[in-house]
Amino acid sequence: MSVEEPRKIVLLRHAKAEWSDGDDHERPLAERGRKDAPTAGRKLAQTGIPFDLALCSTAARTRETWKLAVPELAERPRTVYEERIYEASLGELIALLNETQDDVRNLVLIGHNPGVHALADALAGEADADLLPRMNRSGFPTSALAVLTFDGSWKSVEHGVARLVDFWTPNA
Repeated sequence: MSVEEPRKIVLLRHAKAEWSDGDDHERPLAERGRKDAPTAGRKLAQTGIPFDLALCSTAARTRETWKLAVPELAERPRTVYEERIYEASLGELIALLNETQDDVRNLVLIGHNPGVHALADALAGEADADLLPRMNRSGFPTSALAVLTFDGSWKSVEHGVARLVDFWTPNA
């Protein structure tokens, strides 16, 4: 009997967005964001993780980040644009992960701060090397991504269940 591979969650913060006095939900990416998003996509590809599902906020900047990042992947995962990610609290993000079907092994969530950073920090009961302090010092900048692994079902996702195995920022 073989031991199953741990599940993987990758949390990707949207790329740098334009500032606007208008509707925050509809803010587009800034020039730097349009440059950084494909770089983040290349980093996603370098992880070698075959994603089964992408959960992406419906905000313009997250949709645009994903549109620019996903061509870098060998295979495009099924993508669900989820309005609950926009302005989600930590508890709401965990509840969303708990709804994931167990046939999904690996998931990427494209979202916003402070939720994405709070989720990475809360899930990471353990971390490789200095990743957790480094992630917390950085404040989880735009286009950053965290890779977490855990055993069990998606319904078991809760505080401290995962291991932070990678943290990357575009300007590191």
